[in-house]
Amino acid sequence: MDDIQYQKITVNTISLDNSLIVESDAALALQKLPTDSVQCVVTSPPYWGLRDYGIEGQIGLEEKLQQYINKLVSVFAEVKRILRNDGVFWLNIGDGYTSGNRGYRAPDKKNPARAMNVRPDTPEGLKSKDLLGIPWRLALALQADGWYLRSDIVWNKPNAMPESVKDRPTRSHEYVFMLTQNEKYYYDYQSIKENGRNKRTVWNVNTVPFSEAHFATFPPALIEPCILASTREDDFVLDPFFGSGTVGVVCQKFKRRFVGIELNDEYVQIAKRRLGIAALPILKVAGE
Repeated sequence: MDDIQYQKITVNTISLDNSLIVESDAALALQKLPTDSVQCVVTSPPYWGLRDYGIEGQIGLEEKLQQYINKLVSVFAEVKRILRNDGVFWLNIGDGYTSGNRGYRAPDKKNPARAMNVRPDTPEGLKSKDLLGIPWRLALALQADGWYLRSDIVWNKPNAMPESVKDRPTRSHEYVFMLTQNEKYYYDYQSIKENGRNKRTVWNVNTVPFSEAHFATFPPALIEPCILASTREDDFVLDPFFGSGTVGVVCQKFKRRFVGIELNDEYVQIAKRRLGIAALPILKVAGE
């Protein structure tokens, strides 16, 4: 498929009227968004030490695990400013294992995309083959930064990717954390009831491949309950790590507006094509 041609508009401040994509580093773009302007945030930041997207300034390849945690806490502190007082922040984050200081990760026959030429060293205090515990390290750091940690949701993947391991169970889950900045917030539990009862904290959602994306994408079925429970029609939903635009796709389905921030130009173009909105603005945020 040929790349869609679109005009990039360089801006220093962003006003929210309709859905848009911002091509920029998340930390920089968030500073340009208005205070109290979005009702919901749904995102999945790059996981630490698991992917090299080949983009300068990318999050996920910091030398130290704590640097990665600190950077995300800082990014999400700006998210807190943008999120309305009664808004909800849904954060999907996966885990990983220490590298054993190998500096690389070999390809797997069943998952060739896992190969990397660079990997962070084993964090101080951990051992070779330790589970890193990143989701809870990040969740507790956000809690310490003032967020209310309201729920830990287990995303169970019935069709999880096989692993060539023989000395531990195959991982088949990730976490989605529900966070708020106040004790009271908008939450429509009726909209996501299951079999007439309140939704539980284990969500069985298959992974869904997307042919244009090089790496795994958010499955829409994981995003839908987050948006339905936390927004009304025409509300704004923010994804500061927009990737191939799945959050935008779900917003379109349920008549919500969205703001997607993405650093990688290739993924900006993929999201633009996927969303199919000819007049969708693409803004490029200028640095200071």
